[in-house]
Amino acid sequence: QPQFVESGGGLVQPGGSLRLSCVASERTSDNRPIGWFRQVPGTGRRGVSCIRPDDSTTYYLESVKGRFAISRDAVKRTLYLDMKYLKPEDTGVYYCAVAPHGASPGTFCTNYPFPQDYNWAQGTQVTVSS
Repeated sequence: QPQFVESGGGLVQPGGSLRLSCVASERTSDNRPIGWFRQVPGTGRRGVSCIRPDDSTTYYLESVKGRFAISRDAVKRTLYLDMKYLKPEDTGVYYCAVAPHGASPGTFCTNYPFPQDYNWAQGTQVTVSS
């Protein structure tokens, strides 16, 4: 599995915007979805948005639809998450991950059983607060 480096998080007021970036150490097959997962202290990671590069199909968590947009630059091996109209409930550490095989972005984001020893990167902290 490729290694990831996430960045772009920070402290922002409600209604503000951020752009998260995730650079991969290597390119993966375009039929493997890649996405953003959020973790809040005391809870597990939850899929926020995923994309399958070969057909550009996407998945968004219901609470972020219309506010977040996922995109990918294959040449730069970079995944982005543009976040607008941020709310306090968007707060958390954001991680990126790629599926081990082809799948729909929705399945990967909502139903992939990450192993307990999955090698998550450091993530990027997003804090939405006034």
